[in-house]
Amino acid sequence: MDLIPRRFYLDDVFDDFISTKKEQSMKCDIYEKDGDYHIEMDIPGFKKEEISIEAKDGYLTIKAEKNSEIDEEQEKRNYIRRERVYSKYERSFYLGDLDQDKIDAEFKNGMLKIIVPKKEEIDSKKTIEIR
Repeated sequence: MDLIPRRFYLDDVFDDFISTKKEQSMKCDIYEKDGDYHIEMDIPGFKKEEISIEAKDGYLTIKAEKNSEIDEEQEKRNYIRRERVYSKYERSFYLGDLDQDKIDAEFKNGMLKIIVPKKEEIDSKKTIEIR
């Protein structure tokens, strides 16, 4: 099982030069420890209820979405500059064949931690007898 970003390999070469704001908002570290993949992703300013994780067809997708509802207090403000955008952020990683029932996730203090156990690889090699 390889932990590979969804995009093609060559795209990674250009990430530092042309990454989007949405990708910059979901920076992560990925490492292997004790036979598991660990993903640690910064998602500051979000509540646990605003984050979703989906495993499908070998991909692990993390989404964070904040509604742009303006409350009464914000409506009274005279903004000079407003940079905090309420939007949808998404990041996907290709994991290959994975055991969806054993993925564990925790969100605390703006950091999402996901543990993805490696699936035991069964040797599917078969020796063919020559007659």
